[in-house]
Amino acid sequence: METNLVVGAGFSGAVTAYLLAEKLGEKVLIIDKKEHIAGNSYDYTDENGIKIHKYGSHIFHTNNEKVWQFLKQFTDLNTYMHRVVAVIDGIETTIPFNINTLYDVFPMSLAKRLEEKLLSVFDYNTKVPILEFQKQNDKDLKFLAEYVYEKVFLHYTNKQWGTSPKDVDSAVTARVPVFISRDDRYFQDKYQGIPVCGYTRTVERMLNHPNIEIKLNTDYKDIKCDFKRIFYTGPIDEYFDYKFGQLPYRSVNFKLETHNHEYYQSNAVVNYPCNYDFTRIHEYKYYLNDISSKTVIAKEYSEDFVLGKNERYYPVPKKENTELYDRYLAEAKKLNNVYFLGRLGDYKYYNMDQAIERAIEVFERIENK
Repeated sequence: METNLVVGAGFSGAVTAYLLAEKLGEKVLIIDKKEHIAGNSYDYTDENGIKIHKYGSHIFHTNNEKVWQFLKQFTDLNTYMHRVVAVIDGIETTIPFNINTLYDVFPMSLAKRLEEKLLSVFDYNTKVPILEFQKQNDKDLKFLAEYVYEKVFLHYTNKQWGTSPKDVDSAVTARVPVFISRDDRYFQDKYQGIPVCGYTRTVERMLNHPNIEIKLNTDYKDIKCDFKRIFYTGPIDEYFDYKFGQLPYRSVNFKLETHNHEYYQSNAVVNYPCNYDFTRIHEYKYYLNDISSKTVIAKEYSEDFVLGKNERYYPVPKKENTELYDRYLAEAKKLNNVYFLGRLGDYKYYNMDQAIERAIEVFERIENK
């Protein structure tokens, strides 16, 4: 029986491998450069009994029923709904900036006036991208727009992306809106939660199939065999030996600290838009309510991706980068039975549910040929 090769054992690769093995009954070899499966969603339990997300907090959320039901084949998920706290002018408040935030950071009379004006201009429960929100003529709303831009968006974006918000693609700026609501959740998706068994165990169950072979610490270039199909979830520019140049990414450096008390901060994630050189602090025990007398935090520092030094995390969405990716995509279309997918293969800022959805779509296209 001919074998398929899947490059990358994160969600994109694992879902692809499972579907090929289970639905088509085909053999699959899945490889990964890393020493572990699950890609950047990899987690592990440390010596304190705390489940650590090695590559930063991963919260599963989706409105896609099909994706949710697919994932539930391999794990139960808890009912965790993510909230993010930001320290603004020394005050802890929730973000995205919403109606509750008004009352946290402003005097009551001003907050009430701003709320009334917001509701006279925008529909309740709508999200307004910050750069769109700045287009206000009303004096009070203009003040609010500049406040949110300065205190929540400007410095955080500079730290995270290394550039001004005006130079960042609208798909990114839309992720930090002003939310005309009292809903404090970071995501409003119908389905939200953390796998009770952890992400690594979830992917392990996905790959636990007699038709699937796993090889870790293995580079694609070290594989010399011929395959029925290749599914490549690694960097598309690397596949083509950077013939047109490198696609830019932002990377992240997490510095873990263990503290000898039960909790370090009031919330799983606390953002620091205007203070310090890190963007936020993660405290992992909140996600699965791990019981320990100690706690582990990770301070998150954003930096440029440098080949051989750090990990690719976020594609940098700019026009010139999209044009460079399109050149690689044109090369990819010339290949037979080689499929590119995932955040690195598609050069897109996918959430986990989007990565799963994309893998299912690629598989179904093959299945229906």
